[in-house]
Amino acid sequence: MAEDSDFVGKEPCPACGSRNNLARYSDGHAFCFGCDHYEPGEGTGTSPRTRTSMSHNFIQDGVYQALPVRKISEETCRKFGYTVATLSDGRKVQVAPIYDPETRELIGQKVRPKEKDETFAIGKVTGALFGQNLWAQGGRKIVITEGEIDCMSVSQAQGNKYPVVSVPNGAAGAAKAVAKQLDWLSSFEEVIFMFDMDKPGQDAAAECAGLFDPGKAKIASLPRKDANEVLVLDGSDGVRTLINAVFNAKPYSPDGLITINDIYDQAITPPVLGIAWAWDIMTAWTYGRRPGECYGFGAGTGVGKSDLFTQQVEYDLNTLHVPVGMFMLEQNPVETVWRLAGKMEGKSFHVPDGTWTNEELVAAVDKLRAIPGLHLYQSFGRNDWALIKSRIRYLAVAHGVRHIYLDHLTALADPAKERETLEIIMEEMASMANELGLIFHYVSHLSTPEGKSHEEGGRVLSKHFKGSRAIAFWTHYMFGLERDKLADDPVQRTIATLRCIKDRMTGRADGETMLLRYDRATCRLVPYVAPPPQEAFAASFTAEDDADDEAPF
Repeated sequence: MAEDSDFVGKEPCPACGSRNNLARYSDGHAFCFGCDHYEPGEGTGTSPRTRTSMSHNFIQDGVYQALPVRKISEETCRKFGYTVATLSDGRKVQVAPIYDPETRELIGQKVRPKEKDETFAIGKVTGALFGQNLWAQGGRKIVITEGEIDCMSVSQAQGNKYPVVSVPNGAAGAAKAVAKQLDWLSSFEEVIFMFDMDKPGQDAAAECAGLFDPGKAKIASLPRKDANEVLVLDGSDGVRTLINAVFNAKPYSPDGLITINDIYDQAITPPVLGIAWAWDIMTAWTYGRRPGECYGFGAGTGVGKSDLFTQQVEYDLNTLHVPVGMFMLEQNPVETVWRLAGKMEGKSFHVPDGTWTNEELVAAVDKLRAIPGLHLYQSFGRNDWALIKSRIRYLAVAHGVRHIYLDHLTALADPAKERETLEIIMEEMASMANELGLIFHYVSHLSTPEGKSHEEGGRVLSKHFKGSRAIAFWTHYMFGLERDKLADDPVQRTIATLRCIKDRMTGRADGETMLLRYDRATCRLVPYVAPPPQEAFAASFTAEDDADDEAPF
């Protein structure tokens, strides 16, 4: 019979699929504390179990005693009915009782062995909140914690005089547990959530607080992971800290809703010029680059966007002395090093044209290697966004990298659903930039334009960017690089137009252009001012002579 059986162990539940919520007993019967699935044992028939039959399985021989490691007194344990017992296999366990909120009858026990991950339940632990039986409804404040130990810690700090309860199954099931007792909890003037300070705990606190009418729920903040850690590590100061946390809890406000008070200090700080570009004209257009923003570049194939990126990276490293992460998905890292070293030394190390020596290459690479902060990504053909995203986060957190260069965005999209995946990537990129203070520079491939091709100098428009809707929405500045690779004039083939397509900040730079000319003598892109028409006509007679001195991108 069920009333004569002992708990054997935990198993996966065949009904709800939980890993270990199914409790098996010595007579063969089993019960899932997640979904109430019941399996009868020997002689118990096939009808669903009743709650009264489970009551005889409760641990009866627990004793009240202090928990020195947790700094919980015997008085507090006695208040909450929290006991220490010995199982039939000799294991010492702590037992937290759950009582029916209406009848005050014991309906469940949460059993906590020494190893926390072996915690199991007897009876129905999801039917009420831990400690709920101790308090009458309708008080001024009630504090809800994420676990029983934290609950007793907060109660003890308040002299065990004021309402404190705990959700029964931690952060994962917190909202469901709170929803079941919503009417009872709503009878209090203030409902204060003091969950763990990690992300799962804070996310759960926000989810629970959102169940209440506006103004009723508050979220407490702690200087340590949880309430018991404050009590244990801070001693008498910890008691004051917990009490202050209750009274200083902030009213819950859904994400995105703030008042001027929340941003007052930032609001009275005047904006300043951002981080410079390699070209003063771009700095003037954009008022510099700012953390949390995304800058997109589009150009036709071979027009020079990678070369422009390389020069900007070299500027960041050598002039600004900031760490950089380069994700050049269609360029071997060795070639990237050659190009960066070439920008520094004015040598085309990536081209075996006989204009440089091996000794010069070695010296340039050594010089580049001595500059701290350059991080290159070697893809080995793996160009999925999830992987790239994790590497970017690692560089930001572990190495303080804030300048990210991605060439190119389109390589990360699923060809079968390019638009959908680019929308996801852009949203997550913008979110990462804001969260981690990153400056994203990325290249996008372009769709085929109407009329003149981009390789013939056709104008780049925002609609030409692959995934243009998402890119235009999330990107702060968009630039197009235009160059006629097939021009009859060899000098003209070396001149590119950089056009600002979108200026989210002011709109003043929309349509602004800058000419860049590739200077073979320095291997750099330099601002170019077109000569007046008369001079241009005269220069055309010597264009053929000058052609050998200039190389396209």
